[in-house]
Amino acid sequence: MSESAYVIAGAGLAGAKAAETLRSQGFDGPVVLIGDEDERPYERPPLSKGYLLGKAERETIYVHPESWYADNGVELRLGTPVTAIDRAANQVALADGSQVGYAKLLLATGSSPRLLTVPGADADGVLYLRRAADSDRIKSAFATASRIAVIGAGWIGLEAAAAARTAGVEVTICETAELPLLRVLGPEVAQVFADLHREHGVDLRFGVQVEEITTDGGRAAGVRLADGSHIEADVVVVGVGIVPNVQLAETAGLETGNGIVVDAALRSSDPDIFAAGDVASAYNPLLGKHIRVEHWANALNQPQAAARAMLGQDVSYDRVPYFYSDQYDLGMEYSGYVEPGGYDQVVFRGDKDGREFVAFWLSGGRVLAGMNVNVWDVTDAVQDLVRGGRPVDPARLADPAIPLDQVAS
Repeated sequence: MSESAYVIAGAGLAGAKAAETLRSQGFDGPVVLIGDEDERPYERPPLSKGYLLGKAERETIYVHPESWYADNGVELRLGTPVTAIDRAANQVALADGSQVGYAKLLLATGSSPRLLTVPGADADGVLYLRRAADSDRIKSAFATASRIAVIGAGWIGLEAAAAARTAGVEVTICETAELPLLRVLGPEVAQVFADLHREHGVDLRFGVQVEEITTDGGRAAGVRLADGSHIEADVVVVGVGIVPNVQLAETAGLETGNGIVVDAALRSSDPDIFAAGDVASAYNPLLGKHIRVEHWANALNQPQAAARAMLGQDVSYDRVPYFYSDQYDLGMEYSGYVEPGGYDQVVFRGDKDGREFVAFWLSGGRVLAGMNVNVWDVTDAVQDLVRGGRPVDPARLADPAIPLDQVAS
């Protein structure tokens, strides 16, 4: 293998988009895309949305057609993860014992589900949702289970709960906080999601601690809470967060801290090594801080910037963070970034009770983030408010009759 290869460790959406960008930008040297799964690169949102609901076929989850990699001269090595980086020799070692030299290396190693550590957590029927095979297992479980328990009321937990209810399965959600998505949305907006799931028959248990997964013959039979109560379940779905896969970077001596620390050009503490996607703690010039974003839009766009930077282009990745969710008849898009408790006002525009509204999080009169719920074609305007950083008039912001580009005070 030529030392001029551009090597990408991690064959998910981020890795595939980086490879695509290298080619679209005219790079004609060797590109090697290396992944630990046997599946070619695919997108994760359908795994908890359309694909899990049975509304999307398997073929729709993939980033590229199967022939794309050979057609574009991208060497795809699946089922053989990178196990080590030799920075002095500019090469990586793979699980099959082979080594690949690199001129530039992109780490797109993603993240892994945070595992439960309570007794019974390793029983059959305790499922996590991260990979396509996980989605297949959960979908199969919905077909046979009459009741499931979901541990964690984050995005994955809520989307899995919505899919289960849509499939006619009884659902109980266990969450340590007092509301779903509390750290992300704060109490003003989190209540919307609590009401939504309650209306769809979900049994919500807030402020609880899971003490153990009870079992019957080695298989999950329910969840025992710290207060002694027991929730019977045929299947337990766990969604208690994810952790960035930084082991490769740490062992290689790269700077890490809630991810692989990279600058605005996605370059790590080693000038030949870059990082993008879930694993990257990237400096965002718009926000003036390092952030790690665990969402689809970041895995789609950030590696394109990284690939251009790897080619020597002048890059500064400063996109407004964006994500979306679909639950029952609620669709939402969120643009911006707010630290937990990092706002002083929430302004609602539209019908909150009817779940057709836009919510804005403000600090010092400036819009930090906005979330549109069942209101469409406003994302660009919301992002302009976040990016502009100008003070807004809350009364004008709350008035649907006033265009969003006219709410600055």
